[in-house]
Amino acid sequence: MKKFAGKGICGKPVLWLKRAVILLLGLWVAGIVLFAFLPVPFSAVMVERQVSAWLTGDFGYVAHSDWVPMSEISAPMALAVMAAEDQKFPEHWGFDVDAIQSVLDKDGGKMRGASTLSQQTAKNLFLWDGRSWVRKGLEAGLTVGIETVWTKRRILTVYLNIVEFGDGVFGVEQASQHFFHKPASRLTASQAALLAAVLPNPHLFKVNAPSAYVLRRQQWILRQMSQLGGESFLQEHKLH
Repeated sequence: MKKFAGKGICGKPVLWLKRAVILLLGLWVAGIVLFAFLPVPFSAVMVERQVSAWLTGDFGYVAHSDWVPMSEISAPMALAVMAAEDQKFPEHWGFDVDAIQSVLDKDGGKMRGASTLSQQTAKNLFLWDGRSWVRKGLEAGLTVGIETVWTKRRILTVYLNIVEFGDGVFGVEQASQHFFHKPASRLTASQAALLAAVLPNPHLFKVNAPSAYVLRRQQWILRQMSQLGGESFLQEHKLH
């Protein structure tokens, strides 16, 4: 009887772990299905930022975004993030294999760069910040999920609504109002390129105090937007 009881006690943590994993997987699947058409109320990164603020005693911090559909986001803004972050976005199935191979060859297998907009959306929405093989593996699975269920337009819409443009500034509508005092639907190409220019690290690079690097990146993004074909690129791929 003692031996049997011991096995039962030891088995409880494993059982609870299995249940937790199943629950988490269920929540992710439900999120992928529901957010294919419902507005996203918050992301995992927003939750992480909020909890971090509370733990440091900052109870005035509120992590949120103001959801807007793609029809209320200017075409230059949609184009700018693709020009800056993922120019093959309309063509790939969630992963830019050539970019991944290039990064691995250059950095000796380090987990940096080469993330598509689909991968960034999956990470921002469902996972946590930081770099680890566990997180990258989960990110890959979630990326396949959203690429399977969502349209490219939907992925771009969700990305633009949850991405962080500055400390506590989430989503393109909030960023547009915060930095330019106008709705996202009225962002110009120059303003859109400036917002996209800080995306590699919005805590280091500032929209309202752009460094020389950010300004150079802004101009590079504007050139890339033009080379992609401008708004006709979005229309061709049904992204706006």
